[in-house]
Amino acid sequence: MPFHSHDEFSPEQVALADFARALAHPARIAILTFLQKQGEASCGEIVEALPLAQATVSQHLRAMRGAGLLVAKSCGPRVCYSLDCDNIKSFCHSFQCTLGTAPAGTEHEATSTPSASVPEAALPPAAR
Repeated sequence: MPFHSHDEFSPEQVALADFARALAHPARIAILTFLQKQGEASCGEIVEALPLAQATVSQHLRAMRGAGLLVAKSCGPRVCYSLDCDNIKSFCHSFQCTLGTAPAGTEHEATSTPSASVPEAALPPAAR
């Protein structure tokens, strides 16, 4: 049976790593910044605003959506993307709890253990 390093970690730890990986590219930070300012945008609108090819933007959007950073909805013939603010806030808070930097009184009860406590709603579908 093949060994998978993810098997040694909790679903919460894997979800936090996936979230961090989804942010680990300057183009993705630029897309997040653009969507934060615009509210929502189609892939084409993002391509017009950033120095990236359409295929590149599509790949980044797919990865970011899969990690729970974005929400996609139908806007007529196109798909519009927006930030999944609840998931982003939850992941950011879980990182703070993991690092011991959460504001006083907001820590998860499970932070004394090595695994972060991530609400199930914030977990990407693969980790649920």
